[in-house]
Amino acid sequence: MLTIAPEIPGALEVIAEAARRNVCVSIGHSDAEMPIAQDAVKAGARHATHTFNAMRPLDHRNPGIIGEVLGNDRLTADIIVDGIHLDPVVVKLFLRAKGRERAVLITDAISATGMPDGRYQLGPIEVEVKDGTCTSGGSLAGSVLTMDRAVRNVTKFSEWTLRDAVQAATLNPARAVGLAAHHGTLAKGADATFTVLTPSGEVLKTIVRGRGF
Repeated sequence: MLTIAPEIPGALEVIAEAARRNVCVSIGHSDAEMPIAQDAVKAGARHATHTFNAMRPLDHRNPGIIGEVLGNDRLTADIIVDGIHLDPVVVKLFLRAKGRERAVLITDAISATGMPDGRYQLGPIEVEVKDGTCTSGGSLAGSVLTMDRAVRNVTKFSEWTLRDAVQAATLNPARAVGLAAHHGTLAKGADATFTVLTPSGEVLKTIVRGRGF
């Protein structure tokens, strides 16, 4: 999987070659206007990275890259549903736009996930974690979101059921990167790696390659 800003010089050629090699090309970290984003899709891009974050804002006269991400049914797209990166209302709008087959949940979690508030390293960057928010220089820098909480947040922020939210965390990302034959589903021949949840989405047990933890 490759995330690329389609407006940088040579990006469209890279997208075309990567797609030819069956890489899932995702557009993101981008200030692209809508025509460039459309060219990226024509070149072979098929996904979008943490939609709304690190992207040109949506404008009603100049919809930009987000206009293409939300409006093109050929694209799958992921979001960080921690209640910090996106307002719950925006999460709800995104889920309506992409639907139950094309929405993908990600965490963008850094190594500080599960740790107390404090300062942590994100590569060369020092990140401050406080009250569930990760910042560096006043800007968001990753998250401490866990996937089970993302699933629960989806059911809280929208009309989606737990089953819908789980699909966005499992089958949809597997499909997006071309791994659905063995991942993201409970089926004969699939990888026996899954999480058992309560009806409210709390984790009961984790199975990794057939072994319980």
